[in-house]
Amino acid sequence: MLPAASGLTIGERIAMARKVVGLNQHALAQRASYSLSMVRAVEQGREPASPAFVAAVARALSVETEELYGQPYRDLLDDDGGVPGLSELRTLFAEGNYLKPLEPGPADEIQAELERARKLRRSDKARQTIERMPVLLRQISGLVEASAPGEAQENAYRLLAQAFASTAQMVYRFGWMTLATQAVDRMEIAAEKAGDPKLLAHAAQQRSLLLLSYAAYDTGQSLVERSLSLLASEPDSESVLALRGSAHLRGAILRARDKDADRAREHIAEARSIGIKLGRTSLAYDTNFGPGNVEIHDVAVSLEIGDPGRAARDGSALIIPPDVHATRIGHHWQDVARAWMLSGEHSKAIAALRNARKASPQQTRYHQQVHETARMIALAEKRKSDSVANFVSWLGVKL
Repeated sequence: MLPAASGLTIGERIAMARKVVGLNQHALAQRASYSLSMVRAVEQGREPASPAFVAAVARALSVETEELYGQPYRDLLDDDGGVPGLSELRTLFAEGNYLKPLEPGPADEIQAELERARKLRRSDKARQTIERMPVLLRQISGLVEASAPGEAQENAYRLLAQAFASTAQMVYRFGWMTLATQAVDRMEIAAEKAGDPKLLAHAAQQRSLLLLSYAAYDTGQSLVERSLSLLASEPDSESVLALRGSAHLRGAILRARDKDADRAREHIAEARSIGIKLGRTSLAYDTNFGPGNVEIHDVAVSLEIGDPGRAARDGSALIIPPDVHATRIGHHWQDVARAWMLSGEHSKAIAALRNARKASPQQTRYHQQVHETARMIALAEKRKSDSVANFVSWLGVKL
């Protein structure tokens, strides 16, 4: 386990982890399938560590990606009041099959509370969402126990799967990968008992997202194909279109991380045609899929396959539809900032980071790639502008 000192760069953490396992830079480069020059440049702080690079190095060193990122950012979280509900959530997962349920109340009220939690998450209120989830998960577990076998119990399991899915997304955002994996495990178990192929398709997509952090691109893509297979016989309802489109977006990023540009673009083209058919952002199965999200992912694909210039230009010119949610907008501008930074346009990168902060301040403040982008800009500029210094200070980045 690496120390939690927030002043360490990702490169310094990689160097420490490499030395702990007794590898030199050449051996790490071979294991991670990157050039020796790239490993040296990242460790020395001359090149940024991309998500794909960090995932490959973590896999090569048998460590978690959050150790290399220094996540979760405990000092920042403490400054902001911590994460209420996190301890209760850990206890809930530790209880396993002995989870203690709570009196559920009416099913429609629980459904409404789950939707309120999702709305909070989509509007960049992740910490507030986590605070609500332990009680809600116990209440839904109580509903499962109180429901008669059959349709009522299947509906209760459906709610439970959706609640675990939302929980997974929240803890993943802060860097608690073990908790996120546990939440997806629980989601899959509940989805199986719900008897809903669409929910199983959604669960496969959730796990494929986790596998990005482990550089397990082949397995992730097989889950995308499983998701599409589960949906193949379903009629073209809004929920099915949204899930199919979401699967293709997952596939696009997996292929892009694996440097398969042609297949990544094919996934984008498939998603774009579905987005046109759908015509708007859908909340079905919490996918938030729509035409705007497709174009945002198109920019992300350019960045991941190594074309930051195109990503920066296309991303800056993109007119995002008004029905795209705050966290997705924020993530888009985070990608655009990284693209401009890689292109050497630091002032444009900082402007994009300010857009990300405006759209989703909480997500931006805790996002590992934002920290890396801001740090690289600050280190590259001999005389830091007020905008760079202010942003780095807001992030709590120590240089």
